[in-house]
Amino acid sequence: MTKAKRNRLIYNIVTFALVIGAFLLLQSMIANKSITRSLKGQLVPICCWVVMAVSLNLVIGISGELSLGHAGFMSVGAYTGAVISGWLLNALGVDNTTLRLVLAIVAGGMAAGVMGALIGIPVLRLRGDYLAIVTLAFGEIIRNLVNVLYVGVADGRLTFSFLNKSMPEGVTMLVDGAKGAVKIKPISTFTAGFVLILITLIVVLNLVNSRAGRAIKATRDNRIAAESMGVPVTKYKMMAFVTAAALAGMAGALYGLNSSTVVPTQFTFNQSINVLVFVVLGGLGNVLGSVISATLLTVLPEMLRAFSDYRMLVYAVVLILVMIFTNNPLIRSVLSSAVAPIKRALRGKKQGGETA
Repeated sequence: MTKAKRNRLIYNIVTFALVIGAFLLLQSMIANKSITRSLKGQLVPICCWVVMAVSLNLVIGISGELSLGHAGFMSVGAYTGAVISGWLLNALGVDNTTLRLVLAIVAGGMAAGVMGALIGIPVLRLRGDYLAIVTLAFGEIIRNLVNVLYVGVADGRLTFSFLNKSMPEGVTMLVDGAKGAVKIKPISTFTAGFVLILITLIVVLNLVNSRAGRAIKATRDNRIAAESMGVPVTKYKMMAFVTAAALAGMAGALYGLNSSTVVPTQFTFNQSINVLVFVVLGGLGNVLGSVISATLLTVLPEMLRAFSDYRMLVYAVVLILVMIFTNNPLIRSVLSSAVAPIKRALRGKKQGGETA
């Protein structure tokens, strides 16, 4: 096994071990009732934001393209999941919450993936900041469209309407314009969020370490050189972009089915910037960093709620300090020195096993 493969294996093992360990710890705290109500209520959103951060890192950190409309894909998944769940319950009488949740998440991911493909086909052939501008516009377009969208169930069929609420008699409203998705039966669970994180990590890490992943990174590092070697740049950038959009849609479906109402104002440009902060703070291309930063920055505002007048100020100061320290060469060298003995120990065990 080469050194690069060994490092990737160690990185993947550490990533999955931390995620699984955190899940088991939190499940133990829930069983022993030693977890606060506020933190318990944040578990599903934390899972959603972790998936959002890891998926956006695939576009920004791995593919090298700037996307500012990731919340738009999340909103597509949230509304699609709410509609599918409501339709299964009200039209088909499906009472199995697990089945409804799984189908809603799958439908949300597929819908967001299709939207990602529709946007990526014309845009990913361009260079520069065009993708950032178009994805930003996409997020705002989606938010304004769902403001005037009405969806209801009547006689087992879905009824859609824009701009006016022209619905037949006896309809059960699922999406009510600016009021958002209404009458949702919250069915999301922390276990479902944990499984979704595992699926996201498996998809992203396998893609990054595959032949396609190496091609994606090659197009990021030097597009001209990749094209000269015969790498279909648009194809691989599209692969990363659509995969990230689908994962964001699945996170949106999980997020939407965690509360009784989903409104368009939950998926503004600010949410896309928040996810971008998670990615940058965790490190571009660093999947484990995205997991950790999304978790900490989601919990941090709640931890600072005691300082209600200054908590967002403290939050901003913490962000600045973390960025300064994580980009400090001295601190990086200290961390490398601390990790070096562990790497030497693992290398020694490996060599000892080969000798035996």
